[in-house]
Amino acid sequence: MTLRIDPEQNEIKALKDVAEWRGLRVLEIGCGDGRLTRRIVRLGANVQAIDPDTDRIKAARQLLPKSFASRVRFEVGSSQRLTHPRGTFDLVLFAWSL
Repeated sequence: MTLRIDPEQNEIKALKDVAEWRGLRVLEIGCGDGRLTRRIVRLGANVQAIDPDTDRIKAARQLLPKSFASRVRFEVGSSQRLTHPRGTFDLVLFAWSL
């Protein structure tokens, strides 16, 4: 059995309602395997995505199309230990991470 996540594209519609993503600098907290990261970068954002799970970050890197590699940075990390100065990101996204 194949699991299809969001075949109706409701997530994309919701993302488009939140912001005009083109050119935004986005911090995604709890990126997992990068599923949402890939959607955001397709909308034109530049994304730094963090997750505490090394295996999930490894999967995210492998699943990212090479054409987006210059606009995405995956990092093993925690939202409790962010070292970025204020103003580094235009938007911080925390979804499906609890």
